[in-house]
Amino acid sequence: MTVLTVTSKGQVTLKRDVLRHLGVKPGEKIEVDLLPDGKATISAETVRTGKISDLFGMLKKEGQKPLTLEEIKELIEDGWANRR
Repeated sequence: MTVLTVTSKGQVTLKRDVLRHLGVKPGEKIEVDLLPDGKATISAETVRTGKISDLFGMLKKEGQKPLTLEEIKELIEDGWANRR
C-alpha cells in the first residue's frame, strides 16, 4: 500500500509508481470517484473518441425486421407485468 501526505494547501502528490500503475504520463489526467464511507477510487481519465453515430445499428441483426416504437412499448409493458 502506498501512503501519501496531504500538504497544508490540501494537495497530494502521487508517487511515480502510482502514476506508472495507472498508466498516466505527464500532462494526462486522472479521474477520482468519491465513494461512501470516506473512500475514493482513482483511475486514468477515460478518453472517449468517435461519434455517437458510430453506435447506430449496433443491435441490428440480419433477417430481423426493425421494431416499431409501439412494439417496443408493448414489449416493455409485457416484461414489466411478467407476461413474457
